[in-house]
Amino acid sequence: MRVLHIFIFISLIGLVSKQVTAQRIDLNQKQYEAVGVFDSLIKNGSETVLRVVKDPKVIAVDEPTFVKIQKIDFKNGLIEVKVLSKLLPNAADSARGFIGLAFRINTDNTQFESIYIRPTNGRANVQLRRNRAVQYFSYPDFKYNVLRTIAPGMYESYADMGLNEWIQLKIEVANSQAKLYINKSKQPVLIVNDLKHGANAAGAIGLFVDIGTEGYFKDLVVIPK
Repeated sequence: MRVLHIFIFISLIGLVSKQVTAQRIDLNQKQYEAVGVFDSLIKNGSETVLRVVKDPKVIAVDEPTFVKIQKIDFKNGLIEVKVLSKLLPNAADSARGFIGLAFRINTDNTQFESIYIRPTNGRANVQLRRNRAVQYFSYPDFKYNVLRTIAPGMYESYADMGLNEWIQLKIEVANSQAKLYINKSKQPVLIVNDLKHGANAAGAIGLFVDIGTEGYFKDLVVIPK
């Protein structure tokens, strides 16, 4: 019986520890910096969500275009957020609703890792586009086109998703590895085993969008390890 009590006590300690370390980021407080994007808080029914659109002056893709969350130094752990993507009225034919997360962003935004999704590809009628629904890139040297050339298919994958729907993203980072889970999937839809900035990189977290995207974010939670 005493062993059972000890087990329950240890389990409760672990539960309390997880609750303490989980940090829910209140986006309404605007404790963030807009980097290469325009941001605004808007009403979505009864809740307030963060709208993010890329600055059209930033022509290149896979650039520092995100809302950078302040006072976070993230190395390993979990990042969870819900995203919704729409295409802007003037979006080019190449727009895919690009939206996702950047992490381990350094102080001057010249180095970071990112995983984002292309919601229009999730249910496309062309299999190759489906295979490119999820993308990893590392700024500045390993953008999507570089990775697609040197290692086709290794840094992108398929996941079921669409425009104009809330999608839960969860990224689990451990040293040189990152895993992306979508909509509470038990298995990751993408595994990156060689984050390009290495196991010891650390930095801020960003809510990322790219060309043609009207992006919305809510329910951001960070659980460092």
